[in-house]
Amino acid sequence: MMQTGADGGNRIPSRNSVLNDIPAENVMLAVGYTDMRMSIDGLAAMVKQSFGLDPCARNLYLFCGRRSDRIKGLYFEGDGFLLFYKRLETKGRFQWPRKESEARRITQQQLRWLLEGLSIEQPKALRKVDSLLVI
Repeated sequence: MMQTGADGGNRIPSRNSVLNDIPAENVMLAVGYTDMRMSIDGLAAMVKQSFGLDPCARNLYLFCGRRSDRIKGLYFEGDGFLLFYKRLETKGRFQWPRKESEARRITQQQLRWLLEGLSIEQPKALRKVDSLLVI
């Protein structure tokens, strides 16, 4: 069954993704373009040298190339790295932020939006209330 997306177009109903099940403390996007020929060592070096982050931290690092139809994920499991690769078989594209060349932390909800082909910025989405002042 097709659902209507935020832009009024049809999108595939949400499915569970392996990337949603990773017990990562943070999900970090490598904003901009990444050379998708890189494997574990190259991506880990990029995390450390370009972003100043620890590739062995319990973070899921996500990368996207110019074509925007495939992403890679890098996660350190404690005794070794996991490398994830997702290629879309439809004509869809990931709505990857491109304006900066840095690592950007996103929420689990933003990860789900990204994997569903939506933008990570959903201005009409309801936001969680951190604290409430009662008068």
